[in-house]
Amino acid sequence: MKLKTLLLGAVAVSGMAPMAMAERGADGHVNIIYWQAPSIMTPYLSSGTKDIEAASMVIEPLGRFDQDGNMVPYLAQEIPTIENGGVTEDLKQITWKLKEGLLWSDGTPVTSADVAFTAEYCMHPEGGCAQLAKFEGISSIETPDDLTIVVNFAEPKPNPYQAFMGGQAPIIQAAQFADCLGAKAPECTEANFAPIGTGPFVVTDFRPNDVISLEANPNYRDAAKPAFATATLKGGGDAAAAGRAVLETGEFDYAWNLQLAPEVIAKMAEGGKGTPVSAFGTLVERIEMNMTDPSPSLPEGERATEAHPHPILSDIKVRKALSMAIDRPLLVEIGYGQAGRPTCNLVPAPEIYASDNTECLTQDIEGAKALLEEAGWTVGADGVREKDGMKLKLLYQTSTNAVRQDFQALIKQWWSEIGVETELRNISGSVFFGGDPGSPDTFQKFYADVEMYANNFDGTDPESYLAQHTCEKAPKPSSQWQGENINRFCDPEYDALVAELGKTGELDKRAEIAKKLNDMLTKDSYVVVPLVDRGRVSAHSNTLGGVILNTWDSELWNVADWHRVN
Repeated sequence: MKLKTLLLGAVAVSGMAPMAMAERGADGHVNIIYWQAPSIMTPYLSSGTKDIEAASMVIEPLGRFDQDGNMVPYLAQEIPTIENGGVTEDLKQITWKLKEGLLWSDGTPVTSADVAFTAEYCMHPEGGCAQLAKFEGISSIETPDDLTIVVNFAEPKPNPYQAFMGGQAPIIQAAQFADCLGAKAPECTEANFAPIGTGPFVVTDFRPNDVISLEANPNYRDAAKPAFATATLKGGGDAAAAGRAVLETGEFDYAWNLQLAPEVIAKMAEGGKGTPVSAFGTLVERIEMNMTDPSPSLPEGERATEAHPHPILSDIKVRKALSMAIDRPLLVEIGYGQAGRPTCNLVPAPEIYASDNTECLTQDIEGAKALLEEAGWTVGADGVREKDGMKLKLLYQTSTNAVRQDFQALIKQWWSEIGVETELRNISGSVFFGGDPGSPDTFQKFYADVEMYANNFDGTDPESYLAQHTCEKAPKPSSQWQGENINRFCDPEYDALVAELGKTGELDKRAEIAKKLNDMLTKDSYVVVPLVDRGRVSAHSNTLGGVILNTWDSELWNVADWHRVN
């Protein structure tokens, strides 16, 4: 079966819930809590989920992925296919048509020029766009009229639904961001904090790492939506406080990412004010191994860059030993219960793309010790291994969260059993997942030896997700520390295989390549050490209707349809 076959019109109709409201703003106010507070309102300068999802209330793509992973049009009239003439037979061109009459929140018309500008903005060589992989393979964009966008690819593109699809690749207004290209992008504070959008809400006040105040977009394309006149997205605190605020006290209407032990969530739900919702997608908790040296003794500008390979983790035997020492089933039992599954894969789903890699699922302490001995790391008098006068000591960082700190403690213990000394560090999620190029504490800057976090990809095809690990996408000073290749992995063979995936149409062949790329990052090199395939767990109040949990796009994908129920 070829992906080309799927382009022949197999586009689902959205399954969004019917609305029960009389007019825009009739239901008053809605309170949302993201315990990892947003620090910016654009996914192009942050790959943090909390920033991408907050921005999705304001700026939108041409199309989204619904709760089942199907493509549905948003700003576009329809999803282009070969059958409807939107995708050419040679797969080198896709043509999008904007809906007529679309307005930005400032009342000006949305045109094809805005779409073309969005690509120019992200593809700028000095911009360090956090979603650059979404625009892979684009050679040019034409705008023959105000509603038509013609995207040309350098090679046949069997999966042309990456740029402008999903919450990670929304359209931004050319007029607002005109002076924000390249290196100037992070300097445009007003635009980055309060983008002019097409979404159901507009920002009225943005306080980074704290709270966002929003109001209904007066120019939203559906006159009856959103049901809420105003909204607050509160950040900070922790997952437990967020869960209590919805499930026990009813102070908030929606709580995102309840990364809590299952018994804790169940106990909170007894409060009777709200309902937990969960679903599996592609969210993987993993450890990233830094392939560069983050030592503070290095000159600023060279630290954590390819100029200095990591003195310990450049050895695959060390990376593999660290992975072998971890008991993944126990991590799942302690941290997630039925909402988690142990995994060795960075891409755990859809099933066609999931590798049969299961080697890591059995902990092997003795095997890990033997591998370190083989690599020349011998146990010193203090129980810590050393080699050539260097201690096997690692700084292990992650965001502040009870489950993650439990994981850190367990992994530190297992690593101590194989002779590794581990220093633990946790950072507020608002900062860790922020995109501030001046902060030393972001996960992109990676001023640690190993770090732990989770993310996923839009839709059901992993091409752009796997393309994040090509050599040129490593964060560095020249890109304002933006970039998707967090661990600085660089392998020309991997890059070539990503390019092959980009022009392969047969689904079985695409799956074969994707599995190989997954394995190159995990079981072949151990630069990514997957731990848990995490189910997404959030909660909404019993008076909030229209919520449909979506693991294939932003959780706030259909916030325009939320409404108050009795």
